[in-house]
Amino acid sequence: MDVGGGDLGFESNNSSTDVYVIAEEEGPKRRSFNIYYQIGHAVLWLLMTGWWIAGLVLHRYDLGWLIPFLVWLGLTFRLVTLYVSTKYVTKPIAFVWINAVYNPVQMIPEKFRLPLGAAGTVAVFILGTFIPAESADNTRANRAVSLFGLLVFIVAFYATSRDRNAIQWQTVIVGMLAQFLLALFVLRTKAGYDIFNFIAYLAKSLLGFAADGTSFLLSTSALNLGYFLLSVIPPIIFFVAFVQLLYYWGWLQWAIKKFATVFFYGMKVSGAEAVVAAASPFVGQGESAMLIKPYIPHLTEAEIHQVMTSGFATIAGSVLAAYISMGISPLALVSSCVMSIPASLAISKLRYPETDESLTAGKIIVPEDQEDKPSNSLHAFANGSWLGIKIGGMIIAGLLCILALLGLVNGLLGWWGRYLNIKNPLLSVELILGYLFYPIAFLLGVERNGDLLKVSQLIGVKVVANEFVAFAQLTSDPSYAVLSARSRLIATYAVCGFGNISSVGIQIGVLSQLAPGQSGRIAKVALSALVSGVISTLTSASIAGMLITDQSRYTTVGA
Repeated sequence: MDVGGGDLGFESNNSSTDVYVIAEEEGPKRRSFNIYYQIGHAVLWLLMTGWWIAGLVLHRYDLGWLIPFLVWLGLTFRLVTLYVSTKYVTKPIAFVWINAVYNPVQMIPEKFRLPLGAAGTVAVFILGTFIPAESADNTRANRAVSLFGLLVFIVAFYATSRDRNAIQWQTVIVGMLAQFLLALFVLRTKAGYDIFNFIAYLAKSLLGFAADGTSFLLSTSALNLGYFLLSVIPPIIFFVAFVQLLYYWGWLQWAIKKFATVFFYGMKVSGAEAVVAAASPFVGQGESAMLIKPYIPHLTEAEIHQVMTSGFATIAGSVLAAYISMGISPLALVSSCVMSIPASLAISKLRYPETDESLTAGKIIVPEDQEDKPSNSLHAFANGSWLGIKIGGMIIAGLLCILALLGLVNGLLGWWGRYLNIKNPLLSVELILGYLFYPIAFLLGVERNGDLLKVSQLIGVKVVANEFVAFAQLTSDPSYAVLSARSRLIATYAVCGFGNISSVGIQIGVLSQLAPGQSGRIAKVALSALVSGVISTLTSASIAGMLITDQSRYTTVGA
């Protein structure tokens, strides 16, 4: 099993390309900071250092110091990299990787690498699933069903692969293993739970500040009405504006590039695929493609498939506020988004492996878009607020039309069904989809106590309509109030993705605008990418069903 160590940028006597140095030198040029920036950075670092030291002293006997340390470490690393090249960090990492991992792996005969890697991954899945103690609604029998469902998904995609001989198994194995290990860290360790719970808390707190603007425009009492238009749309507008500000500062591109580097080297995907996969949970399915705008006309069909799959597999930060406001656990949402990144790469490459030469194979670049570049931070924030209004308007219009259309179709189906004596329950889209997706809900490990049909209906509604409608039913429909904690948890993970029919039109439209003349190639892989994205999200639901024993912590907003 080739771990890709030869392309880590470590100088050696062989002819391998110095990929990492290329990625550093060809990326956007670093800004030169004047003395005011330098003083501001120094003051900020000193304040954060003091906060961390105080936390360390006050919480020296528990893990209360961990979150301040991680925040301080991340800020310190970012400030240092503003002035010092990251090659001083990446070169030692590359040296350790090559000597501790790559070279020992190369000593294994090539014909044994892949089987050993696969066997090790299977062992991790089995041990991680069955060793922990059982809980009331998470028995080993239930976990076995979830594990079997994951196996069925992988086998089905292998059987329907575009070219089974071209499958890069390192991408598939590492992707699924990374997804499972990440889930183990988040869902089974206190440190992982605390870190992601803190991230979810920050997201919830950040989005909550939009209420200050809403209360000024309307009144504080208006926020207590619980209207979707007042409690969900304003946080979306604020978050989009905030993201545009981070993008102008360069922090967002920096974070995305660091995430992309892990997938690029670990899973042997192209630079364009790694960047889009890493960006999808931050900026969404359309905006993530904008990050590689110059390369889109030159993407291979497999890369287009992967770009679309990444968009379908997860949700964007811009709509995170909506789901939190609707009562969905922030921790479940955040962990699902991160888990779906390696899953989307693995599933896409299993279904549509690369058979052509990629233009971005061997380099990770986030090009700097010079078109309509804001002149300052205030300009960037203002542009973001306008973009947020457009996104919020699209969501409002889309939900209104989709719900109205569903009502129309349900009315027609109910009228037709009454003549066939289908009256209890009435024939509806949800009922039909529930039976179509019934096997999927079973394979995810949903409780077999009457919950199967309800969860399968949610999955079907999510695919046919969108995740907004599915989450709304999960949180507000009285029939879903009786779901068990396990079934609710699996449903939350299964619905957490943009994989729906309307998103196909969005992605085809965005990519066709960015790559004129390529709409035929884009449309050719769109349906396959949709299925791949939906299954990528469902694999996260399967793994959550295997690992989480205390479901109540992940199914409430206060978790």
